[in-house]
Amino acid sequence: MRKILFASSEVHPLVKTGGLADVSASLPLALHEQGQDVRIVMPAYRACLMALEGAVKVASIKLDGYLLPIEILESRLPNSDLVLWLVNSPYHFDRDGGPYSQPDGDDWLDNAARFALFSRAIAAIAMNEAGLDWQTDILHCNDWQTGLAPALIAEKPDRPATLFTIHNLAYQGVYSRDEFDALDLAESFWDIDGLEFYSQLSFIKGGLVFADKVTTVSPSYAKEICTVEYGAGLEGLLSYRSEQGHLVGILNGIDHDEWNPKRDRYILTTYSAKTIHKKAENKAALQQLFSLPNEPKALLLGFISRLVSQKGIDLTIAAVRQLLDEGAAVQLICLGSGDADYERDLQVLRARFPERVGVTIGYDEALSHQIEAGVDAFVMPSRFEPCGLNQLYSLRYGTLPIVRTTGGLADSVEDSDGLGGGTGFQFELATSDAMLVALKRAETVFKQPALWQQMQVTAMKRDFSWQNSASDYLALYDDLMA
Repeated sequence: MRKILFASSEVHPLVKTGGLADVSASLPLALHEQGQDVRIVMPAYRACLMALEGAVKVASIKLDGYLLPIEILESRLPNSDLVLWLVNSPYHFDRDGGPYSQPDGDDWLDNAARFALFSRAIAAIAMNEAGLDWQTDILHCNDWQTGLAPALIAEKPDRPATLFTIHNLAYQGVYSRDEFDALDLAESFWDIDGLEFYSQLSFIKGGLVFADKVTTVSPSYAKEICTVEYGAGLEGLLSYRSEQGHLVGILNGIDHDEWNPKRDRYILTTYSAKTIHKKAENKAALQQLFSLPNEPKALLLGFISRLVSQKGIDLTIAAVRQLLDEGAAVQLICLGSGDADYERDLQVLRARFPERVGVTIGYDEALSHQIEAGVDAFVMPSRFEPCGLNQLYSLRYGTLPIVRTTGGLADSVEDSDGLGGGTGFQFELATSDAMLVALKRAETVFKQPALWQQMQVTAMKRDFSWQNSASDYLALYDDLMA
């Protein structure tokens, strides 16, 4: 049994802005179920304190660079017996807004100080200096908000082994030299082999340079970030870690209990691979919900995402518009929010094709389940995708993904051979023309119900549970300890 401290800036269902939160709940739970002693540590945001009314103070620590002592609160991850520690500094975390941004959407101006404090608290707990009487074997940090922790303990004797996971290299926590000075970090860190990044402070380099091993959330993404196209200026460092054998890609899993068409509480009709015909009832209900004609033979496409360039929403809009201009029997349902221009473009597409396009701006957990269960195919034309979760949900629901061959999408979706083989449809170039070809391939197979159903059943039989991914992490932990 390993003692694993899992550090993350967001954990579902307490605080979530993206896939990091899902991983930070599901992976520790899967490790816990496999007999590991796992503790999660996260900031005590206001939303967490409100959701966890029974959290109790178990320690108080004094951290370098901060005048007031910092409390450690203990609770349990909701609906589990997994220990959850919260770093309670009201000045830094007890505020309205999101974990990283103000209510108006702008980043908190003191994010560097907030997450430097969080990293220092992680380091203190990992070194058993927080009065918790719990000696960590493995410190597993996630994304830039925890990046300083491996650096802070790197030279300490009897430290735990350290692992740093990149969930999205596009977010690096880069700040000015003035911020570095204000954080009272050791001057030795200001070095190209330390935290300095083109004359700025880089939080993520703390994990990439000082952690014993680095992981990403899919094997393909681990290779991609070693290239100029995807490396975001860190490709040289990442290539070096990869050549050492210290950069590994492990595909994320999904919660098979939460995402299970056999007993999904959000959908009209539950179904399985053996009763795949019942999926049609969810399709009809979804068409009605979005005021679209009930057309069983129309290929119903789904899109759930943040509306940002990375996710390729512009490719989806252009390709679907071309299909509809050609009179194809296709419908599209979108759920998401983000860039105002993309939101407007979706509304324009909806206005132009009111019987073919349905749009909801925002996010709704129940609706996301209903879309996965109701649409025939799910589009994910991402320009880059470290792992992706919706394509995994789609496979689970017999909803065939249409994806770019990048990151976790390439690792999890098998391209159709047009004869009933495969689990989805891939395209390579990040262009609307390439996506249009893939959509037409999907439409061709959809018109052959026997072949489409064969692919659905194959997709639903794929196992992307967290138990498999957790086993891969356990093997990595054992390698670290060795």
